[in-house]
Amino acid sequence: MAGYKEPAFQDRVAAAAKAREAALARLKAKPPIDPAVVAERIEKERAREVAAAERAAQRAAERAERAAEAELAKAKALAAIVPPPTEAERKAARDAKYAARKARKSS
Repeated sequence: MAGYKEPAFQDRVAAAAKAREAALARLKAKPPIDPAVVAERIEKERAREVAAAERAAQRAAERAERAAEAELAKAKALAAIVPPPTEAERKAARDAKYAARKARKSS
């Protein structure tokens, strides 16, 4: 049995040229791309991009709406906990403030 014989430089160059020719033949054998098919692919991709942008905008609007609802609920909860002072309570607080200031000045 003969041992492994390393291919010579010329053999490697010939094998590379043969591989190049085979690849070129495969490339030439491919049917040309139909412009209508390319246009249809581009149109579909644009439609996908538009739909994705619309979904993103809708999600952003829903997030903003949920945030606004949360703020409104928070404000309502706070208003339910601490009712605003009545006119009489505001007058009493103002009078107390003035009386305290007058007391400080007279001391």
